[in-house]
Amino acid sequence: MNIWQRIFYAGAKLFGPQVANHHGGYSDDIDEAGVVAALVALGAKMAKADGSVSKSEVDAFKRVFQASPENEETIGRFFNLARQSTLGYEKYAKIIYKKFKLNPSILEGVLDGLFHIAMADGIVMNSEIFFLERVADEFGLSSRDFSRVKATHLGRAADDPYLILGIDESVSDFELKSAYRRMAYSSHPDTMMARGLPIELVGLANHKMAMVNKAYSEILSQRSED
Repeated sequence: MNIWQRIFYAGAKLFGPQVANHHGGYSDDIDEAGVVAALVALGAKMAKADGSVSKSEVDAFKRVFQASPENEETIGRFFNLARQSTLGYEKYAKIIYKKFKLNPSILEGVLDGLFHIAMADGIVMNSEIFFLERVADEFGLSSRDFSRVKATHLGRAADDPYLILGIDESVSDFELKSAYRRMAYSSHPDTMMARGLPIELVGLANHKMAMVNKAYSEILSQRSED
């Protein structure tokens, strides 16, 4: 049984009411396939948070949660199962937190991926922001962490890149480079994989790394113009 088949089976146990009842609910002892299933379910429910699931949101989901071509049909069936409603998304967030609570960079990467899905149709509604805030709470992320991730995607003012890197505008060039190196290291796909992120979700790590690099480049560009 390949990873996506195991994910679909685990996801059916986690999400499907008939299957879950047949198996007596889900166990706290979730294996890797179950964790990935929870991630996929959370992404599907993010797409549903504004009341409907658009093609652009489905495409964004596929960019972040990558399956091999031969398994797209299987994961598509599970996505369609999970996206029927947003009910239960906190449960999936708890499963993901339990797995990655010692690696907050992975949890931020998951939140980044959810923001990417939320923004896919060009409009981020209050219901989606509420969904994202609740997920961040379940992940144990601070309000500052949430604001930084939010700014990565929605932007604020000219200080957005500083917020993304978690630093103030007054930092020296040396402190800027140090902050960038710390963030780049913790966000690098190889680091996140070494800390337990399944390889099928490398899209999360690539997306996070791209945001960090963009923020650093913007700050360097701003400072060179001053």
